[in-house]
Amino acid sequence: MIGEMPFGGYAIGGSLGKSKEEMHHVLDWTIPLLPDDKARHLLGIGEIEDIFAGVRRGVDTFDCAAATRIARNGTVFLKSEPRHRINLRNTRFRDDPRPIDETCDCFTCRQHSRAYLSHLCRSGEFSFYRLATIHNLRFLVRLMERIREAIESNGLDELEQEWRN
Repeated sequence: MIGEMPFGGYAIGGSLGKSKEEMHHVLDWTIPLLPDDKARHLLGIGEIEDIFAGVRRGVDTFDCAAATRIARNGTVFLKSEPRHRINLRNTRFRDDPRPIDETCDCFTCRQHSRAYLSHLCRSGEFSFYRLATIHNLRFLVRLMERIREAIESNGLDELEQEWRN
């Protein structure tokens, strides 16, 4: 069995089904076969609800192209919005002087306004994709930091509920 091999951790990926329910079933079947003292990495997962579902099942780390893919489409993560994202191509950001997220400590949020980023995006400036990706990756890192803190303080249920609302 692969769980008995002397790896430092285990990656779970490939075909995880055709729906989130099937993915959960695969994880529910796979993770108990892996040692508790080894890292479990889930490939291709970038949606917020999927991260919480993976963590609840014992996944430690994730990777996905979603942060860069949605950046290429003008979209950045923002917790307070539907699906936790906004599209900076939208004209409502044309004159918005605020950062993407006033609580974010990333370079993009500290240095640039939504209006400037919207201009870069609508102009097709390549710098937009880098700036949006910087924000999106930091957003996901901050989420995982909060999840780890919540696990340590037995507050994962409350944190997940906060993100669902």
